[in-house]
Amino acid sequence: MAPETVRWIKRLAGAVGTSLLIAVLGLGLFHFYRSVWEKGKRLRVTVPGKLYRSGQMTEEGFADAVRRYGIKSIVNVQQEFPDPKIRKDYLTRDSIGEQEMCRNLGVKYIHVKPDLVHLSEYPQKRPAVLDEMLAVYDDPENYPMLIHCKAGLHRTGLLAALYRVEHQGWTTAEAYREMKAQGFGDKACTEANLYVKQYLLDYQPRWQASQVSAESPQKPCSP
Repeated sequence: MAPETVRWIKRLAGAVGTSLLIAVLGLGLFHFYRSVWEKGKRLRVTVPGKLYRSGQMTEEGFADAVRRYGIKSIVNVQQEFPDPKIRKDYLTRDSIGEQEMCRNLGVKYIHVKPDLVHLSEYPQKRPAVLDEMLAVYDDPENYPMLIHCKAGLHRTGLLAALYRVEHQGWTTAEAYREMKAQGFGDKACTEANLYVKQYLLDYQPRWQASQVSAESPQKPCSP
């Protein structure tokens, strides 16, 4: 074989080896990133020591959050999955039901179902989930609490906004801005989105209704 051909083969082998190494390293870094991301999927502190939010993490991620923040209850707000399958970790396909996972972790499991009111009945009626979630928020035994949906953006964002407005006295505008900043999305976070309209933009907190009632002039008693 000619020396020139041998040199060409060596260069080709070196290039293939380098490309393969880069591909392997890239694939490894991607899976490492995904593993870390899935473990703590959008885990965020809403109120330190009290309220936390996330997407559907792995079992490892939920366990880590419970240990780190002393979580006492996990609230799943996925209406379509009352007991979702939680992957043990990113690199395996093994899973466990969320209720069983919570029992193993020694925390309370709560499921609430986001709903909408048909326009023919709105605004006389409001979504049932608002009162269901308020009952969860009103119970001091549930704290510290973690709420999550699948992605940790939309349903979780709306129900975290409910806490802001109802329990912290935020204005709907303040809660709305936070939702957008937390990734709800400019296109989705508008009045045209019925969830945004019925859960937040049209929502009247109980403390505000009480103020209006207290400030209303009293009708004179009939003689």
